[in-house]
Amino acid sequence: MDQHDPGTDASRRPIKARGNALVRRIASALVRSPLTPNAISVLSIAFAAAGAVALLWLPPWGAWLCAVGIQLRLLCNLFDGMVAVEGGQSTPTGALYNEVPDRIADSLLLVALGYGAGMPWAGWAAALLAALTAYIRTLGGALGLAQDFRGPMAKQHRMALMTLACLVAPLEAMFAGSRHALVAAVLVIAAGSLLTCATRLRAVARQLEATR
Repeated sequence: MDQHDPGTDASRRPIKARGNALVRRIASALVRSPLTPNAISVLSIAFAAAGAVALLWLPPWGAWLCAVGIQLRLLCNLFDGMVAVEGGQSTPTGALYNEVPDRIADSLLLVALGYGAGMPWAGWAAALLAALTAYIRTLGGALGLAQDFRGPMAKQHRMALMTLACLVAPLEAMFAGSRHALVAAVLVIAAGSLLTCATRLRAVARQLEATR
């Protein structure tokens, strides 16, 4: 998700798609629409919730709908910041809408992934660790450092892996009667998020020590 404050470019997640001509045209259209950046942020929760429900209640083919929900959630994450920053519609509460909906959307999807894989504990662990990666990033920012968006399991990596698993899962269920793709995805996301927490914490510690 993008920072809603145009004065904090160092806190914006680097996204190459912002330079895409089509993306910029869509963002311009959204700037002229009644949708505010904060409303777009909240809309990401709705798409994540719809994806989670589809994964859990419409197996196995609902996983494909979940993949669509994930991508729509990510598009909201892209456009809310572009409307706010490039469109000049940033608000005092933008930073809250920047972070809170993202954490909710992440949790909805990852917990659903765990239940879909038959491993609820892994879904909850992945959601907790994903939230912790964001906490460490924002903690670094609160300490006066540039926010660290590195992986190996940052948001875009988590969502890419879950999307891939959701695309494979219905075919696997139909032909093999198994759900290894979902199991592998939730375990890798949990383990990768734990590693991401460690790498970000180490980077914050090194930067703080360098300022002494």
